[in-house]
Amino acid sequence: MQSIASYYTSFGASYIGDSLNLLSELPDNSINLVITSPPFALLREKEYGNKSQDDYLEWLTQFAKLILKKLKEDGSFVMDIGGAYQRNLPSRSLYNFKVPIIFCEEVGFYLAEDFYWYNPSKLPSPIEWVNKRKIRVKDSVNNVWWFSKTPFPKADVTKVLSPYSERMQKLLENPEKFYKPKIRPSGHDIGESFGNDNGGAIPSNLLQISNSESNGNYQAACKKLDLKTHPARFPAKLPEFFIKFLTNPGDIVLDIFAGSNTTGFVAEQLKRKWLSFDSCSEYVAASIFRFIPKDFNEKTLTSIYKNILNGNSLNVDDMILAQFQTV
Repeated sequence: MQSIASYYTSFGASYIGDSLNLLSELPDNSINLVITSPPFALLREKEYGNKSQDDYLEWLTQFAKLILKKLKEDGSFVMDIGGAYQRNLPSRSLYNFKVPIIFCEEVGFYLAEDFYWYNPSKLPSPIEWVNKRKIRVKDSVNNVWWFSKTPFPKADVTKVLSPYSERMQKLLENPEKFYKPKIRPSGHDIGESFGNDNGGAIPSNLLQISNSESNGNYQAACKKLDLKTHPARFPAKLPEFFIKFLTNPGDIVLDIFAGSNTTGFVAEQLKRKWLSFDSCSEYVAASIFRFIPKDFNEKTLTSIYKNILNGNSLNVDDMILAQFQTV
């Protein structure tokens, strides 16, 4: 890339800038997976930036067109997007459902599958309809759209198997006690292989993941320096699922609205190459703390943070090695 990274590791690099401009610098057909959570089209403006519902779809489609060009032929684009209500009404907006229609019918993507992220720790909202008037239940599910460049993107469900239920474990121990191979009334042919141990169960497209992380390196460093953490972080297990499912070690993962760079950090742990883009220099500067041990002192952390804000490019691996050698 022509742009200079704000910080980098042996696996990836984080950039400050407009994602449209940074995307244009990437070679076509070069990225294996784009996974991101854009600012949602909420009615009330957030500090991290968000478009009105009227402008949102047109704005977001610009990125989709570029991403389609940058993805490899078997690549995927996964987007977490929350719903919203219409202004002053207890009636839902349809903007998040229009996204896959526009991306598929106008941009050229395929909708490989629709996922739903259930966050049991999500606070009740919107306050007016849920808490005050008590005429709606709390909104606890986000849409997660999995788009692909072709109908057959790279994917391997065996990498994301779920633990077997207690009942299934008992069945595997003694299959004959629990079922007999035959065609069920539903038409499913339950054969003898149903009792085979495949290492886990095939997961569903409902992902139950609490967003309650509070003690990681990023949070600890931000607290130490009295910095505000990014207000809309998604949990590490969300990108982890799709990175494992849709990529192999060495593949390239990109987040175009990286925020605190959860995606980059997870990709690093999974030995994937990664790129992260965000327009907010403060968020990018603080996101480096995900890659730095908790025992860095306040003076060192402050210096790192200010260096990024001043436009310097930092090598995380060298910094950790230097710190280790001084201990």
